[in-house]
Amino acid sequence: MFQASVTTQEPEWAWSEKNQQQSKHALAEQVLSLVLAKINVLSEDSQQKLNPVHFDRILNYIQLNQTIEMVLPAFPAKSSNPEKTMGNLPDMGEVLALKFLQTLCEKIKSIYAPGAQVIICSDGRVFSDLVLVDDTDVTAYGQQIEAAIKDLNLSHLKTFNLDDVFSGLSYAQMREQLVSFYGRSIDEIRDSVKSDVAAKSLFNGIHRFILEDQMVIGEAGSKNQVSKRSKQIAYQVIQRSNAWSDLVKRQFPETLRLSIHPQDKSSEKLGIKLVRSGDQWRTPWHSVALYDGRNYMLVQRKAAEALGAKPRMFQEKYAYYSLV
Repeated sequence: MFQASVTTQEPEWAWSEKNQQQSKHALAEQVLSLVLAKINVLSEDSQQKLNPVHFDRILNYIQLNQTIEMVLPAFPAKSSNPEKTMGNLPDMGEVLALKFLQTLCEKIKSIYAPGAQVIICSDGRVFSDLVLVDDTDVTAYGQQIEAAIKDLNLSHLKTFNLDDVFSGLSYAQMREQLVSFYGRSIDEIRDSVKSDVAAKSLFNGIHRFILEDQMVIGEAGSKNQVSKRSKQIAYQVIQRSNAWSDLVKRQFPETLRLSIHPQDKSSEKLGIKLVRSGDQWRTPWHSVALYDGRNYMLVQRKAAEALGAKPRMFQEKYAYYSLV
């Protein structure tokens, strides 16, 4: 009796689909590696594995052939501490940071045609009253960031802020609504700082920045009194910052989440370093840019001046310090 032969070979369409999927996975790995090139981690623990959510989100965009969106809560406002900054408007530090983000997107577009976009979620309005920055300065800073994006043709960047969510309210009411809808209690945050290494590290970093500012521009008092006050403020900053982060997560649920703070590899956020600095917590809005003849790096204003650096201007608008 004649019996037809049975083949176990997969049909050509199945091989094609399999190869396409493998190609998309490889492309997602390449995109992720570009982002990880500037990763800012809390610990170099080799046992700690990278959270797979970052790869999964990139892969999802690639499978849908869509622009890869990344959100970054950042660019709040300049610190009003004159020992750290030169004024209330963006300077060369912000320019370098914005260009870094643009370049990252351009590198992604060079290997993935739909490209990438960074949504800068400015958190300046979120805690300006806590860090002694006037809301008018937050507004002016944000307007200059948007102007820089336009003037420097940073087409892969866009902005989002608290005003876009709670329009029609006073700034104080916006902050109250944010905490009411998305905030955790201060007691919960204290418990988290006591029990979680990453939360404690974040608290210590924020407390240090606040203490530095309070000692210079805050209410008078002994160092111990100022330190205690700064700790209470740090808890409130973290409360509002976490609330803002949660709001952003709900507004942009599928995006790749970035952070200007160092993160554990297991975190749902990827910590990235925007501008070169000797301090992994330092940001452009707490610093000035110092040029040594070859590179820029972020330092406190008083440190730049102690080195004998002189103020200069880029495009007659963005200040920096130079040693040459």
